[in-house]
Order: sequence, then C-alpha cells, then structure tokens
Amino acid sequence: MLRLAPALALLCTTTLLHAAPLRYTLDPSHTYPSFEADHMGLSLWRGKFNQNSGFVLLDKEKGEGQVEVNIEIASIDFGHEAMNAKARGPELFDAAKYPQARYTGKLVKFQNGAPTEVEGELNLHGVSKPLNLTIRSFKCVPHPMLKREFCGADAYAQFDRSQFGIDAGKAYGFDMTVQLRIQVEALADQ
Repeated sequence: MLRLAPALALLCTTTLLHAAPLRYTLDPSHTYPSFEADHMGLSLWRGKFNQNSGFVLLDKEKGEGQVEVNIEIASIDFGHEAMNAKARGPELFDAAKYPQARYTGKLVKFQNGAPTEVEGELNLHGVSKPLNLTIRSFKCVPHPMLKREFCGADAYAQFDRSQFGIDAGKAYGFDMTVQLRIQVEALADQ
C-alpha cells in the first residue's frame, strides 16, 4: 500500500492540473455581428445588429471548443432609420416572423493554442445552412479590472442571402453575396 501512495498522489495531482473547458459569455456591448450587402452594384450597404447574446466554450489544452451567437433581428442598424424599418419588414428580414438569427459551430484548426476557423451553421430567416467562419485574430488575456480571462476574435464569412429566402433586389440585378463579420469579446464565467 505504501508503494502505491506516490503513484496515487501523482495521479490525483495530474487530474487536478488538467484544465477543464472554460465557458465565456459574450459581452453584447463589445460584440458586433455586422455585414455588407450590394445595392444595385453601385455601393455597399453596411449594417450591424445591436443586440446579441451567446457564449464560447474553449478547451485550449485539447484544441477544441464551441461557439453560439444569437442575434436579435429587430436590432438591425444601417445608421439610416428608413432603411432599418424596411429591413425589419417582410421584404427583407421579416423580424416579426423570424425574430432571431443564430450561428453555432465548432472551433477548429488550432494554431499556437488559438482556433483559426469555425465549422458551423447559420440559421437565418427560418433556414439553416452550413457556414464556416475564418478567424483572422483570436486572443485571450486577463481582464485588468475583473481579474478573469477574456477573449476576443474577429471572424469572417460570405454567403448567398437568396439561399436563406432573402432575395429582395435580385430581379434588379443586386448581387446576393453578403460579407458577414462577427467581432466578439467574451468574459470567462469563472
């Protein structure tokens, strides 16, 4: 029994040192789901969503994780109230019928402890389609005031909005490609 004590102690210490995945809650005041969409081939309309929620679950040791971003469609903001009202209406996002969009995915392709891609799915306008995000930057640091870790990332993708049933302007030659950008900051729950 005495010979097993050191091995048992080492096993317990190793188990305690194994870091569990951490959950980070998105900070809605520092998270900006935004997009660019064509306007008749003349210009790009840029918009963002002001209300969002979600989380990141990150296991740095294993090089894996999950992400979920929920977007309140009625919070759309083009910086132009007439366009905001039109975008909320049935011709575009139809916020009354489809009040929320959701992106969920797995963090993958870790390099130096940070993910470089998200393999996921976008649910928008009642339609779910696969959509991968490219992560151009990802960093975690101690929060200077809250003394908990927080992480930030910039993720990008593009998709065809007509595949989600949002094809306003297609008959007039609008390009249906949308550039999606999600800038995220999230604070560790513990």
